[in-house]
Amino acid sequence: MRFTTKTAFITGAGSGMGKRAAILFAEEGAAVAAIDINDGQVKETVAEITKAGGKAIALRADVSKAEDVKHAVDETVAALGVPTIVYNNAGIEGESNYLANMTEEQFDKVIAINLRGVFLGMKYTLPLMVKAGGGGSVINQASIAGLIAVRGGAAYAAAKAGVLALTRVAALEYGRYNIRVNAICPGAIETPMAERIRGGEPPKPKALQRISVFGRMADPDEIAKVALFLASDDASFATGAPFIIDAGWTIM
Repeated sequence: MRFTTKTAFITGAGSGMGKRAAILFAEEGAAVAAIDINDGQVKETVAEITKAGGKAIALRADVSKAEDVKHAVDETVAALGVPTIVYNNAGIEGESNYLANMTEEQFDKVIAINLRGVFLGMKYTLPLMVKAGGGGSVINQASIAGLIAVRGGAAYAAAKAGVLALTRVAALEYGRYNIRVNAICPGAIETPMAERIRGGEPPKPKALQRISVFGRMADPDEIAKVALFLASDDASFATGAPFIIDAGWTIM
């Protein structure tokens, strides 16, 4: 097991990629702080981990609120120790609408959760990692929407492009402390968010052919395993980089 001495702080751990990452990190020996705004869902994640013999705590937090994030970090340190792995994964899809028709409230909400949430996750964990002196790995959930244009996704794309910028700056500033900061840019992943976007309908084959050279969506495990790689010593020379996991969407 790769992370037997590590503590992982994972947001958005109640479902989708965050849930799978929490479970996989625990299977690799990490003590996991699973954070989500949905208290019931994140408790289910932790129940699965502990039933399998892993160590985890469930914490409710709205990642757009500084007091919530700071409290979650403090609770993690008290229960499990200083995080050496931080996966800022929490995010929402927000309103899909052409830019001029998008409400200001919806724009602000997406930016608050998808971008400010990543900023706060790093703001309250990086100083502790520096003080601990052991280095660490931060993984920020971006998206290919931060690299290419997606109709109806102005707020989402702006937030994810911002995540990439934050990732580069943090990598530059904290590399001297042996802290690596990278971003994952997923393409089409079969998660509850994707199901909501489709209105509960199954993926359409023609649509899949336009966004995946494999003609399918990814399983959340396929993203979670990239997070495991980035957190491990196998990625010891990787920092400040966007890891594009999109089945070729950005080359089509």
